[in-house]
Amino acid sequence: MHVFRPAVLGLALMAAMGLANAAPAVADVDARGVKISEAAYPGTIRLEVDATDLGQRVFKVRQTVPVQPGLQRFHYPAWLPGSHSPSGQIEKLAGLVINANGQRLEWVRDPLDVYTFNVQVPEGVNELRMDFQFLSPTDSAQGRTVMTPNMLNLQWNAMLLYPAGHAAHAITYQASARYPQGWDAASALTVASRNGDTVNYAPTNLEILVDSPVFAGRYHRMFDLAPAGTRPVRLNVFADRAKDLEAKPEHIEQHRALVTQARKLFGAEHYDHYDFLFAVTNQLGGIGLEHQRSSENSEDRDYFSGWDAKVGSSDLLGHEYTHSWDGKYRRPADLATLNYNVPMQGSLLWVYEGQTQYWGNVLTARAGIRPLDASRDALAMVAATYADNRPGLEWRSLGDTTNDPVIARRKPKPYRGYQMSEDYYQGGQMLWLEADVRLRTLSGGKRSLDDFAKAFFGQNDGQWERPDTYTYDDVAATLEQVQPTGDWSQFLRDRLERRTGLVGGIEAAGWKLVYKDKPSAYFKATMKGRGANFIYSLGVSLSPAGYVNEVRWDSAAFNAGVGTGMQVLAVNDLQYSADELEEAVRAAKDSKQPVRLLVKEVDVYRTLSIDYHGGLRYPTLERIEGRTDYLTPIFTARK
Repeated sequence: MHVFRPAVLGLALMAAMGLANAAPAVADVDARGVKISEAAYPGTIRLEVDATDLGQRVFKVRQTVPVQPGLQRFHYPAWLPGSHSPSGQIEKLAGLVINANGQRLEWVRDPLDVYTFNVQVPEGVNELRMDFQFLSPTDSAQGRTVMTPNMLNLQWNAMLLYPAGHAAHAITYQASARYPQGWDAASALTVASRNGDTVNYAPTNLEILVDSPVFAGRYHRMFDLAPAGTRPVRLNVFADRAKDLEAKPEHIEQHRALVTQARKLFGAEHYDHYDFLFAVTNQLGGIGLEHQRSSENSEDRDYFSGWDAKVGSSDLLGHEYTHSWDGKYRRPADLATLNYNVPMQGSLLWVYEGQTQYWGNVLTARAGIRPLDASRDALAMVAATYADNRPGLEWRSLGDTTNDPVIARRKPKPYRGYQMSEDYYQGGQMLWLEADVRLRTLSGGKRSLDDFAKAFFGQNDGQWERPDTYTYDDVAATLEQVQPTGDWSQFLRDRLERRTGLVGGIEAAGWKLVYKDKPSAYFKATMKGRGANFIYSLGVSLSPAGYVNEVRWDSAAFNAGVGTGMQVLAVNDLQYSADELEEAVRAAKDSKQPVRLLVKEVDVYRTLSIDYHGGLRYPTLERIEGRTDYLTPIFTARK
């Protein structure tokens, strides 16, 4: 039985259990206790996918597998890289038929491991043909939409079964896909040939195949982002409409600067080429998923057409690009499993995702994709979260949230600030900001987290085919190498185990978190079309239709009885709108009258009175006079 090691325990308890500073080992057995072989699997598996059924959104799969007689076991991928959880969509596999020499063979699903299929291969049979379908969602309630009339997202892990007992890097696949007529397709895979609408990819191992998804579509444009003579980096944009592909040259130049700044930061690259797969769409399901030589990304249709240089664009591309170094090449040892049916452990997700969140924001600023003022405002929103909207830190540690991918499977929570959910992203970002400022302060400005990034992620230029794993001790040791203190391990544990707060880096950087009665341009941009945010005043955020999305635990709204899922119909006897609620909060500042909300709970209507008189409050950062400003150099482009 696989035993999960808790992400963070008290130091004394960890020591008593023999876990303190333990280096997690990569499991070499699957869920059934079968040892996994790293020897090459004999023969090549042929995988053919027909992705042309746009109306019914059905992917048709045929797989031809070399086998030997006897009982054979096949896995459908369960534990997916980047998801950090057993989130393989086994429920969408249907119609599985296995044939050998024209004879249909019966298969039996493993009752204790539903991702595994068992089949008895008769004597004289050396090849199986497997036919099945992947029934992709036709409604958002069924999961993420991966096929629309104008584009699709083919993830190979959803389209295959692989031999159990073998390492992913030891199984060779030769994949092909048939796309709708006239469509373009982009992937990190090498194209061996194209016959009409069928693309034949060069043979590769299962690990690289799963790590190399495809975006395909009717409307496509490719932008070169890397300077000539360097490793290619391409921005492959797919859109709902042709006009959504139109981009201003200066906006594309910012994306080129992202590549330049990442290269300057890490000092090495872990790919032979890199392809951003980028959908600007209101139809394809949202995604941001990292891979070694590519990433799957989506933004709203107006990503290019609605670009405002003063506000800037999101940090999604910067985040996923950073993962090529942090998470894909340098990978926590307990996430580097031999195949996709060995449970993963996420004890170091505060590095994998947390430092990536930090660098994604920083590189987005250095590239100019997000200007300096907007970058500070974005950081202010994160700082406010951990200063005033994470009461869950009273009972739960940042480190414990690394278990959330398994606990919650990214399902929404009714009171996220109190329950917490994958806080290793932005909480980790705050941890690494403080570490960066500490390095700069202790070294008199001579060293920074840039030096850590180059030392930790920038080694072995050009290597990418297998991950280079690390442990907690490796992280602490590298920080010590960059700036010796003798206490970097304690510094990290204090923040992971709730012994100190997560916003110390703000004031250490020469800034302070304050609240003003008007939102920043960046704050307003993040809320465009998404409703209203009064989290730091009343303690509530709402959808455009007035549904309560979030309530801050122990806020005025919470204490008045407001709960998530309610719908606000009226404010002080007037029909609800974001503007009406804003005016009510503003007026209540100079009044003793509460803010009254008429709310609907299922089929019950009632009025709740919120006794709040603190006015509107939106987070921003202000300079601390006399303190060294470290944020500006952190966000400034490297020459």
